[in-house]
Amino acid sequence: MENKQQHINTKCVQAGYTPKNGEPRILPIYQSTTYKYESSEQMGRLFDLEESGYFYTRLQNPTNDAVAAKIAALEGGVAALLTSSGQAASFFAIFNIAGAGDHIVSASAIYGGTLNLFAVTMKKMGIDVTFVSPDASLEELNAAFRPNTKAVFAETLSNPSLIVLDIEKFASCAHAHGVPLIVDNTFPTPIHCRPFEFGADIVTHSTTKYMDGHATSVGGAIVDSGNFDWTAHADKFPGLTQPDESYHGVTYTETFGKAAYITKATVQLMRDLGSIPSPQNCFLLNLGLETLFLRVERHCENALAVAKYLEKHDKIEWINYPGLESSPYHALAQKYMPDGTCGVIAFGIKGGREAATKFMDSLNLAAIVTHVADARTCVLHPASTTHRQLTDAQLKDAGVDPGLIRLSVGIEYIGDILADIEQALETV
Repeated sequence: MENKQQHINTKCVQAGYTPKNGEPRILPIYQSTTYKYESSEQMGRLFDLEESGYFYTRLQNPTNDAVAAKIAALEGGVAALLTSSGQAASFFAIFNIAGAGDHIVSASAIYGGTLNLFAVTMKKMGIDVTFVSPDASLEELNAAFRPNTKAVFAETLSNPSLIVLDIEKFASCAHAHGVPLIVDNTFPTPIHCRPFEFGADIVTHSTTKYMDGHATSVGGAIVDSGNFDWTAHADKFPGLTQPDESYHGVTYTETFGKAAYITKATVQLMRDLGSIPSPQNCFLLNLGLETLFLRVERHCENALAVAKYLEKHDKIEWINYPGLESSPYHALAQKYMPDGTCGVIAFGIKGGREAATKFMDSLNLAAIVTHVADARTCVLHPASTTHRQLTDAQLKDAGVDPGLIRLSVGIEYIGDILADIEQALETV
């Protein structure tokens, strides 16, 4: 349960695990697949969801649950579920309430992997998607809905185009159509953006990024606010509001109340699809979470300094960083992320792809890696890597210029970061 009195910085360190007298001070790694019971009768009650407890790590594990509880506390949610990757979190978040014959609305400016998940793989499963610009008007948003629409999905701060979502607009529109707003809050993290406070219903994360913070462990998380009233739209969400025969007719909303959504995702989707993170990875994630508030502050401080430097450089064609007053998303950033956005900057160099490649190859401190948002400064050309499968039209819809460079500014000394950028720009 979230301690609302504590500051979020304290929750990063303290939430999720409270040892009793004589127990380990640090969250233990429960590296066990299974758990012992004295009677088969009690084990049966666990399998029927009549009793809470651990019986198999594919469904629940004490280490994983403690870290999930910490992330739920950071976001201000009622419950959370950890997954093996951010991709798995995005998939579970949708598939928990949508199936063959259903439809979702998604912002077009999202991570390339998520776009492929929705447009290609989930389409094969019979779930259709309509993509809309995150800058869409209410009229355009409303036009995207269908009678079989089950959810709206967007990123609070898009990867890599850094478009700030108008969360309240998207939430009010979703609710007018009787569906939840699901947002990926990976880039700002709950330290800088709390989507539930602006009407979002479910939050997802690639914990691989800032939450882990050290590029050690792939993972994902889904957090439920507990605020969406599934029973008020019972006909849209029968999986939650009607009996589940695979558990002897349990109805999740009746039995589990505000925890219905996460409980269903755990006991049904995780049971059948098995996208669990290892307890070891969750332990490492927890270490990252303990310093999240310190690192995010430094990431943003460094990124703003780099953005201001690039904005004035004559070899830079354009730059997008919501922390800059020149950004078209600065006002939205001030509303939803007043203390800072993230450590990622999107920009283009005069000379297009060729100049971008020359610049990136000339960096010394910053490494070219397929990653973003960890302690080390790194750089990527999305059009030829993470978004390589997209057509030019899809790239445009996703807000990805073919020459876009995604610079993830780390927590190193800012003078060294700027010196590396400066010497690389001189080679262009």
